[in-house]
Amino acid sequence: MRKSTLTGLVAAVALSLSLTACKDTKTLQENVQLKAQVAELQKGNGQLGNDVETLTAARDALTTENETLKAEIKLEKTKRTKTKAASAKRRRKPRQQS
Repeated sequence: MRKSTLTGLVAAVALSLSLTACKDTKTLQENVQLKAQVAELQKGNGQLGNDVETLTAARDALTTENETLKAEIKLEKTKRTKTKAASAKRRRKPRQQS
């Protein structure tokens, strides 16, 4: 009986070692895949950071340009208003008294 118990124990140890080795191989493959995914995500994150900086600079430039154009429009409106008022006064005919 001792021989069969010892043989069963050796068989169980051999089977568990082979399963452990298989699990380790799968775990290593998963780790390699996950590391590759993390590296890709970090690269994408860096690119997105650069894109945000570029877009922020573009937005600031457009805001400045927009303010400049608004100031020019306001100046043009002011110039036109003065001109219209002056020309309207010149066109009036004096009233004739009866």
